[in-house]
Amino acid sequence: MLVFAVFVILLTLTVANNKRLTIFLSKSREDWILDTIGLCFQGIIIPVFQITVVYQLYQFLIPNFQGELKLNFLASFIISFVFVDYLYYWNHRLFHTKWLWSIHQVHHTVTSLDILGTSRNTLWTSFFIVYLWIHSLFIYLLQDPSWYILGVSLTSALDLWRHSKISPQPQSFLYQLLSPWLILPLDHAWHHASDHIPGNYGANCKIWDRLHRTHHTPEQAPSSLGIQSHLSLTKKLFFPF
Repeated sequence: MLVFAVFVILLTLTVANNKRLTIFLSKSREDWILDTIGLCFQGIIIPVFQITVVYQLYQFLIPNFQGELKLNFLASFIISFVFVDYLYYWNHRLFHTKWLWSIHQVHHTVTSLDILGTSRNTLWTSFFIVYLWIHSLFIYLLQDPSWYILGVSLTSALDLWRHSKISPQPQSFLYQLLSPWLILPLDHAWHHASDHIPGNYGANCKIWDRLHRTHHTPEQAPSSLGIQSHLSLTKKLFFPF
């Protein structure tokens, strides 16, 4: 419910602003198809796959460990929001190597950040993202996974926000409060910049990029976003090589 509520709020704020709405509606037909299919795939197909396949796989492989991990609510949330975020940092960083760039490049064809572009990817990219496997594992292992699931939901909601143009101004109190530790839309915009400086790989916590010296955040938005791709729509969806 949290993710859906954030999606509706961000979409409403996007269409309520004439400038943002104009940019939003100016996307090409191909981009609309990519974003819509990607959103349905990651929002419906992948969660169903987690429940019907991955979760059942853990029941088959480690049947005696279901619900055996007893943690308090804070530890469960920290594992979800912080520890898994560090795993994702390296996962995302690997996507930017020559070995995995092909299956991630479609996401970087986004030329203007909006919430629909959050899920733009080759369809099977999701199977290489750590979230699919690690979230199912911890939900399977935890005796009470409710706070872990809250962390998952918050991460997904922040992912939508991070890919939107709804961002606090660098001079604002909210920006000063959040910027030292949280990846903001401005940070992620620089990750998508056309003149891309490798970095800003984290999803939630800025500490990982600072720790590994991949952090980059000027106090202004990049002049342009996205990379050019000559792949057909079919290749972007299924075979981006």
